[in-house]
Amino acid sequence: MKIKKVLVSQPKPASEKSPYYDIAEKYGVKIDFRPFIKVESLSAKEFRQQKISILDHTAVIFTSRHAIDHFFNLCTELRVTIPEDMKYFCITETVALYIQKYVQYRKRKVFFGATGKIDDLLPAMVKHKTEKYLVPLSDVHNDEISNMLESKKLVHKEVVMYRTVSNDFGPDEEFDYDMLIFFSPSGIHSLLKNFPEFKQGDIAIGCFGPTTAKAVKEAGLRLDMEAPTPQYPSITAALSDFIKSRNS
Repeated sequence: MKIKKVLVSQPKPASEKSPYYDIAEKYGVKIDFRPFIKVESLSAKEFRQQKISILDHTAVIFTSRHAIDHFFNLCTELRVTIPEDMKYFCITETVALYIQKYVQYRKRKVFFGATGKIDDLLPAMVKHKTEKYLVPLSDVHNDEISNMLESKKLVHKEVVMYRTVSNDFGPDEEFDYDMLIFFSPSGIHSLLKNFPEFKQGDIAIGCFGPTTAKAVKEAGLRLDMEAPTPQYPSITAALSDFIKSRNS
């Protein structure tokens, strides 16, 4: 079946120069952007139930920009003033630079890893082993960070500050696509929550990342396109080739 209409389960790209627009123009397909999931902060009341004091900590570990937004928004709601000497340990430089949205960026208090893996940050944290680390997390998380900090005997506390929820489709929203593209297992769960009677049929499903691919298969769905691979390092490279082969 030819691909004429694609749903990408992400927000619309900020830049007009996105490769998605090139694909739409090149192959004459319509590409819609609509996240299947959204991230929301816990309320101050929900946060307080965890009985954790932010100011008992001297350093914060951020694994994503979401974590930064929800941490500082909750601090505002709780009327917590973050001390000037609070240190921030971020999973990548991009995440570290995002801190500037909320606090002045100073090299001596912001640290980041090079590879995007949490173990990359460990040497810097071990150097600051007297700090008391706070780890803001989503309601869905694994114990990777906790286990790693414990292995180095670093004092830390995990705290849930935000949750991933299904971004439900309204009754008036059309859902007639030839292809769906997912970026997380939560997106797959949201699809099945919104459309419990979903029958894949000829609809192609593409995904990014091995955990998403696993979720597609576990849901009993057929995975037609996957990235990254040695041949297709990006989702748009894979999509371009997939549409070309289907539509030619």
